Amino acid sequence: MENESYSIFLVDDHTLFRNGLKGLLEHVAHHRVVAEAADGIEFLEKLPGCPADVILLDIDMPRMNGIEAATQALERYPDLKIITLSMHGDEDYYFKMVSLGVKGFLLKSSEIDEVTTAITTVARGGSYFSQELLRTLVGSLKTTSTGSENSTESLSDREREILLLICKGMSNQEIADTLFISKRTVDKHRANILAKTNCRNTANLVVYAIKHSLVEI
Repeated sequence: MENESYSIFLVDDHTLFRNGLKGLLEHVAHHRVVAEAADGIEFLEKLPGCPADVILLDIDMPRMNGIEAATQALERYPDLKIITLSMHGDEDYYFKMVSLGVKGFLLKSSEIDEVTTAITTVARGGSYFSQELLRTLVGSLKTTSTGSENSTESLSDREREILLLICKGMSNQEIADTLFISKRTVDKHRANILAKTNCRNTANLVVYAIKHSLVEI
């Protein structure tokens, strides 16, 4: 597992940051940066045919920012695995990107170990969210919550258990192995959870779990 290597498309307008992160990824984590772009327009131009496993996409960029770039990219290629990068934990940015279907969110202040953990988790089909960002969201969402806790009552104990494992970034197969049940059973529970919570994807489930105090950071 530790020797797994993934191909990365790195999108950021700061050359120094790109070069620094590229060096760390390639020499520390042994990942390959197969493409680079300085803004959303260049990213979209280089995207067709790019063999990247994961895209690290900055939010604040000139010409076209990460939100617009992610919007257009995911419209064309819905299965893209995008992790967004930001200098700050602005929840407004986060919710916009979550609604688009990105797979993760990292702060640029993250340590390289967290970056590589995020890449591995997302490449394997999971989702990853900066712990610092989650702590910010916990405070924000609990403050603004409208007291709709009763909506969690429709989840069974098993569904709550699976939801917590989803929030940890585990894939359906990993959840099945952890709980000693079949992947098909996990698939069914996951579908039921999405339906009961009116969530579209894993990222939305993370928000739901935080909002209803089902996870602790």
